[in-house]
Amino acid sequence: MADTEPTEGTGPAEEEEKAGLLGWCLVANVARETLHGEGGLDLQHGMKHFAAGALLWIPPVPWDPGHCRWPAVGRHRGNSRRYVSMVVRAEDLENFRVKGVYSEALVRRLNGRRHDPAAPRTLQNPWSREDAQNWADRWNQPREALRIDGRSYPWMTVTNPPPAELCVDGETLHLAHYGTRGAHYSRTPPPVERTPGP
Repeated sequence: MADTEPTEGTGPAEEEEKAGLLGWCLVANVARETLHGEGGLDLQHGMKHFAAGALLWIPPVPWDPGHCRWPAVGRHRGNSRRYVSMVVRAEDLENFRVKGVYSEALVRRLNGRRHDPAAPRTLQNPWSREDAQNWADRWNQPREALRIDGRSYPWMTVTNPPPAELCVDGETLHLAHYGTRGAHYSRTPPPVERTPGP
């Protein structure tokens, strides 16, 4: 569901009302608990640069910073008055949704180096409301890591619970095991159980 109200805490209310709606953006909150370190055994509250629950604005990605890593704009843990840009892991985010952009300071940070001072209220690479909502719906579904014949594919995920069969590049894969490390698929179909005849 899209949020059409002025954003909270993005500046003086009078400035936001004067600016009006400047565009739409995909947003998410930093997860309360994030996993780091070898094997994901280091449990932390939030991220190094963003507090747990912090609102992050996610512009459309014009470049690939790495699988399931996105540039994001938010208020830094140590300075809640200014927006900063960081690359974050998608798995550290939750509660994806669409919000309206009302702040020129936010537009400036979302635009980054492409910002045009002559057009301070123009998003250079805007989301359409529909595209942002589609991304939000997709990322709000529980997803699981995918392994095929023992090999990890970190850029591919499946729904939770995973389907018994999965088609990847025209090839049918079969669910072999589902556990704490995600869904394990095999190219080999499961053995057929023989039932004794009468």
